[in-house]
Amino acid sequence: MSTPKIFVAGGGKALGSAILRAFEAAGQGVFAGRGAQEPDLRDQADVDAFFDAEKPDWVVYAAGKAGGIGLNRRAPADLILDNLLCATHVLHAAQRTGAKKLLYLASSCVYPKDAVQPIREDSMYTGPLEPTNLAYASAKLAGLELCRAMRQQHGLDFNIAVPTNYFGPGDDFSPENSHVVGALMARMREAKATGEASLSIWGTGKARREFLYVDDVADAAVFLMLEHSWEGPLNIGSGSAVSIAELAEMLQGVTGFSGRLEYDVSKPDGMPVKVLDSSRLAGLGWSPKVDFAQGLRRTYDWYLSQK
Repeated sequence: MSTPKIFVAGGGKALGSAILRAFEAAGQGVFAGRGAQEPDLRDQADVDAFFDAEKPDWVVYAAGKAGGIGLNRRAPADLILDNLLCATHVLHAAQRTGAKKLLYLASSCVYPKDAVQPIREDSMYTGPLEPTNLAYASAKLAGLELCRAMRQQHGLDFNIAVPTNYFGPGDDFSPENSHVVGALMARMREAKATGEASLSIWGTGKARREFLYVDDVADAAVFLMLEHSWEGPLNIGSGSAVSIAELAEMLQGVTGFSGRLEYDVSKPDGMPVKVLDSSRLAGLGWSPKVDFAQGLRRTYDWYLSQK
């Protein structure tokens, strides 16, 4: 086919922006809805009008409100509603207007809290979800199942991938909404600037998490869009993990904060371990390019440039 017209839903966020960059690097540069031209994904009429006018050939769904444990505990209704609206509007409009290929990017929180580690794709629905992000995870599962059902019922090339925890330029570093990497970076910078002797961190520090630099997640998404079609979810990860305490110590080296790290065990850890088994993706020939420590440094440099 000729060069496809591509719509990246959520293109203004960290992952969506990285996906747009990755498509350009791969020589795919015909975009719809970039920047201020993206419709309000929560508004069905706006989304429908956009798809009727643009009729994108390819759609990558990387949208919806997200945040760390604090936001999940504080605003679960906002998270589930936002993600349900965005996913149903975009996927339905893509199906209705004849999109030729779609990639729905879910979240690793769709897997059970006590899933066998590393988490294989077939562990979905084998147990209860992590309670601290149940609302958000339920919405991501609903979008995933809508994507799967459209493939089944309409024979569409609609595909699902589950990225691990990602971080990088474009992240939210606010204390209200950030994930752990952005939150700790911002707090350590502030603590260093104000001469704080210590920094309190939620949980025991023992929880282990897999992290992937956002440009690697984007590179995997574009690799899949360009070359592959598959049944069911496909994990995107690195296969390695660090504890929150190890992450905090690495970030001390990146930020220069030399104070004491204190762990508030009255706050939740979330899942004790969360690492994805990405062997299926590796078998297709993809692997990460950016070392974790290098990704942390790049992210902090970007954060400082914004300040």
